[in-house]
Amino acid sequence: MNIQLKTESASSSASRSLIGKVSLVTGSTSGIGLGIARGLAEAGSAVVLNGFGLAAETAKTKNQIAADFGVKVSYSAADMTKPEAIADMIATALAEHGRLDVLVNNAGIQHVAPLDRFPIEKWDAILSINLSSAFHSMRLALPAMRKNKFGRIINIASAHGLVASPFKAAYVAAKHGIVGPTKVAALETAEEASPATRSARAMSTPRWSKRRSTARPRPLEFPASRSSVMSCWRSNPTSALRPSRNSARSRYFSPATRLPRSLE
Repeated sequence: MNIQLKTESASSSASRSLIGKVSLVTGSTSGIGLGIARGLAEAGSAVVLNGFGLAAETAKTKNQIAADFGVKVSYSAADMTKPEAIADMIATALAEHGRLDVLVNNAGIQHVAPLDRFPIEKWDAILSINLSSAFHSMRLALPAMRKNKFGRIINIASAHGLVASPFKAAYVAAKHGIVGPTKVAALETAEEASPATRSARAMSTPRWSKRRSTARPRPLEFPASRSSVMSCWRSNPTSALRPSRNSARSRYFSPATRLPRSLE
């Protein structure tokens, strides 16, 4: 019996679908962000890392990704609490790479305290990094994506974008908040799609806990027509969107009234 095995080179060639593209991942010097950056590099994308860390460790991480996947890797130490630093990060990425195709807003911090004793400075910092930084990076990246007629925006949300936990007022507020502009960006860019390419899409990706690590919800994509939007929603029960009969463009979506199946 002859069994044809797919060679490693053929497999890797087929998976390198992002060759020629450039991806920026905030909060990517460690943890989930670093894993995402490595995944994008494995797919052939040049990568812009961002985050805090010792210079030697950051350089080692950058060089390791470049060596492992043969892609160009750069690094920005931009402070995600500062809009001007975010603007400089995007501008530098465009100047160095010439384009920006994938933006992953992953940067985030956490603090736990009762709501009535939650430190004001911690509230401000969490909202700034976990929510406002995504707004600034999205508004700055969209023009470049429109210019190239290609773009993907991925905002890392959480189960806390749908439900609450005690002692996490700021984190829950930020994660609920990030779902909103994700939907807005999706609706604003959905009709810019061409037959061959789509402009920036957006999706909300839960940050699953270890016990949920096997969950793989499908990303919600936003086609250009109402019928295809509705068809996409019907085939995507894990989305945090529901159809609504309200007027104007917002009639297509309203907040979900139940949890995704994977969280029920």
